[in-house]
Amino acid sequence: MKKIRMILTMATLLAGGSQAAETRPLVIAHRGASGYLPEHTLAAKAMAHGQGADYIEQDLVLSKDDVPVVLHDVHIDTVTDVAKVFPERKRADGRFYALDFTVAELKRLRVSERFDAKTGERVFPRRFPAELAEFRIATLEEELQLIDGMNRSTGRMAGVYPELKQPKWHREQGRDLSKVVLQILARYGYATKADACFVQCFEWEELKRIRNELGWEGRLVLLIEGDATSEDGTNYDEMCTPAGLIKIAQTVQGIGPPLGRVVTWSAAGEAKVTALVKDAHAAGLVVHPYTVRSDALPKRCPSMAALHAALFRDAGVDGVFTDFTDVTRAWVSAR
Repeated sequence: MKKIRMILTMATLLAGGSQAAETRPLVIAHRGASGYLPEHTLAAKAMAHGQGADYIEQDLVLSKDDVPVVLHDVHIDTVTDVAKVFPERKRADGRFYALDFTVAELKRLRVSERFDAKTGERVFPRRFPAELAEFRIATLEEELQLIDGMNRSTGRMAGVYPELKQPKWHREQGRDLSKVVLQILARYGYATKADACFVQCFEWEELKRIRNELGWEGRLVLLIEGDATSEDGTNYDEMCTPAGLIKIAQTVQGIGPPLGRVVTWSAAGEAKVTALVKDAHAAGLVVHPYTVRSDALPKRCPSMAALHAALFRDAGVDGVFTDFTDVTRAWVSAR
């Protein structure tokens, strides 16, 4: 039943219903409306939907009982009070891992704005105060149900943009993150390229496995780091060449590079666009760079307006990940 509802909602979208089809740049809520509420909380996702996000992101890791939970890291000690609630449960490296806790245990933790696990210093000091309100970790299914409900109650479609976090590491721990997540997505109506869903991952070998071994037919996005290569051996510099982009386009539908691979700024504050977007489009790929933040602008970038203009107007990206959904939505809608 859920699958039928999602297909009908997507059909409305593509027919020009409450949202225009994906011909204009997409506003992708990075971890929800994370500029205003603690990242990946259901409250942040609801706010992002209300602010007009086209897609809402879910970073996913597994719990001890094999349930996908929405967290940016396999570690949980930078966004929760796990060190106070379960001080004895850290591993030999001193870190606390979601994989070592059941969902019931994870639900006991209080989620706050991101902080340094060693110093306790907040990463974004002016964001939501750590001492206020109660926020909890959400499961993937809880979030999909929330988004489905908001889509139906508001009549405005928002898609989902799950990221598989460190699937290679999960397999080394004896768990298959990708397989579990894809099964849940399919059950909720996200399984083909016609569905409002992009599945993203930094690991190239895993994306090939998802397409070829697991038989996933939906849209895939290769996330790209600023560094030349990754820990799993992915050579990002090579993949960002015209030949590399043509190669990966046989498996994925898009790339998600950091802002610095798309545009940089001179000492005078002038934007300098790279050839990446043009080359990716030539290979048939969409480009969704990350992350637009008003409180962490790229080096020498003068303003959010300048950043949006450089990305959308000058570089011609197909969408962006943003912590400030309303600001990016307003810029896109005005133009």
